[in-house]
This record gives sequence, structure tokens and C-alpha cells, in this order.
Amino acid sequence: MTIGIASTGVYIPESMMTAEEIAEKSGLPLFVVKNKMGITKKPIPGPEDHTVAMAIRAAAKALQKENIDPKVIDLIIYIGEEHKEYPLWTAAIKIQEELGANHAWGFDVALRCGTTIMAIKVAKSLMESDPTINTVLLAGGYRNSDLIDYTNDRTRFMFNLGAGGAAMILKKHYLENTILESDLITDGSFSEDVLVPVGGTKEPLTTEHLELGLYRLDVMDPVGMKARLEQKSMQNFLLVIRNALSKSGYTEKDINYLAILHMKKSAHDFVLNELGLTSEQSIYLSDYGHIGQMDQIISLELAHQAGKLKTGDIVVLVSAGIGYAWGAVVIKWGQ
Repeated sequence: MTIGIASTGVYIPESMMTAEEIAEKSGLPLFVVKNKMGITKKPIPGPEDHTVAMAIRAAAKALQKENIDPKVIDLIIYIGEEHKEYPLWTAAIKIQEELGANHAWGFDVALRCGTTIMAIKVAKSLMESDPTINTVLLAGGYRNSDLIDYTNDRTRFMFNLGAGGAAMILKKHYLENTILESDLITDGSFSEDVLVPVGGTKEPLTTEHLELGLYRLDVMDPVGMKARLEQKSMQNFLLVIRNALSKSGYTEKDINYLAILHMKKSAHDFVLNELGLTSEQSIYLSDYGHIGQMDQIISLELAHQAGKLKTGDIVVLVSAGIGYAWGAVVIKWGQ
């Protein structure tokens, strides 16, 4: 059964935070922000750029682009972040209502920055097993930049977090942009390394927590996490790419384009080098920063606009997310 990407949509807020502003807020040298972290600027949310609202705008663009009637959508999967308009709220149902997708049902999924890859795998499996699911909308928003304290050096690797929304529409028996196989790895030894330490049942939110700024992301064991992650991160990153390619009948020599999340420039270059790819076979998101699980869809859209994708190309979407999770999915582009 062939399942393909019928359309994508991206929403990027107009407000931007420059490298100079990040350097000023964090006290880091500008060359570190620009050259090592790889950030020129990044979008940050405006007054109306709420998480699910950005997902809805991106989804509307995806529908409009290919003139798809929202009433043909059978399933909506929310792929955005838990940090959204309200806690304990099913975002997919709100997206359904706002788009007028009256014949759909929906649910939310979460694997941090690995959510899009995971959701593509879930959607493909559901479409293959359920004859009533023919069109699926994946849509999400991200503004975890709200949860960053630029004076907290422990979270320096997250200073690239930005804001935006993205969407992808999958169709059964669609003979373009075919979804092939995927691979995912999760490692629970990192499960409590990066989190917001207050506001849950273990540490209910108090006035004192707010005054101390403890409602933001933090790293519980920065030295230990760094040591453990260095042993596994790049290894697993490359492993999921190679496994997804192998399952699809390809090798890394067949990759034409890599849609990769934003990471520090040296890590980005390392991955390309290990896979034998040139800088022209990917896009470094220095003008966007890291918009979480939206990065892969943003990269796809930018590549399409730049003429980097052609019929027959093997495209790999790859992600890594705190928790820790690594994932990749292979797409055969075009007809």
C-alpha cells in the first residue's frame, strides 16, 4: 500500500530574536552564538502566536496549497508540544473544530523533538490497518523558547529554541512523495535529565517557584548527562538513519537530501561528513534555530523552494529529542 505526502504547511512568527540579543541576554560572546551554536536569528512568538494557533495556521496553509477540503480528513494527529494554550487539553480536537474537519477524529502524541517522525510512523501504520483512514493531518506548534532562562548556563544547548507551526497531510494510494520505512530508538536513562522541575504532581507550582523562575526548563545532572550523551547521541543519530534506509532497501550512498533538525554547527557537519553528504544536500537552519519537531517539515519546505528536491530523490527526515529519543524516516520524493 502506497502512502504519500500530499502537502505540507509552515507558519513562522514575524518576531525575531537575533544572535546579538541572545549574546546580550546570556553573556556569551557573539561568535559563540553565531559560529558554534549556529544561530543568526530565530523566530519567537508574538502576542497571538499560541502553540495550537500556530498549528492551525500551518494546517490551513497545507490544505490551501493543494486545495484539499478539510472534510476529507479522516484523522488529525497533534504533533506539537505540551506547552500550549491550556494544560490537560486535547489539541487535535481544537484543530478539527477550527479547520471544519467535521468527519475526522483526533488525538495528541508526544516524543519531544522526535514527535513528527514518530507520528508519521503511527499514521502510516493506522492507514495500513484501518480501511476507513485514507487522509491524515499531522499538525503542531512549538514555543518552548518561553521556557528558557538565558542566564542558566546548564541550558545553553537549548538557547536555539524558537517558535513556529508545521503541518503535513498524508494520503493513502497517493503516488507521490512516498513514505517508506522508519526507525526509532529511545533511551530511558536520560528520562529525567531535562525537564521543568515544578508544576507537576511531584512538585506542585507555588508562588515561590514563580518568583525563583523554576517553571523553566532545567538540566538536573549536566555533567552526567553530557558524559552519557556523548557516548550515545551521534552513534544513535546515525544508526536510525542507516536502519531506516536499510529497511527501505537503500544505503546512505542513496541519500539525496537530509532534513535534519537544528543543532550546533560542528554536529551538523559531523553527520553530513559521516554520511558522505555535502552541505548542498541539507539546509542548516541558522535563520530559524530549533523549532522542535517542526524542523523536519520546515527543512522539507525550504528544500522544495530552493529546488533541492526532484523526482526519484531519496529524502531522510531525522530527529533527536530529549528523553532521549532518536528517529528517522525515508521518503522517495516525487512520482
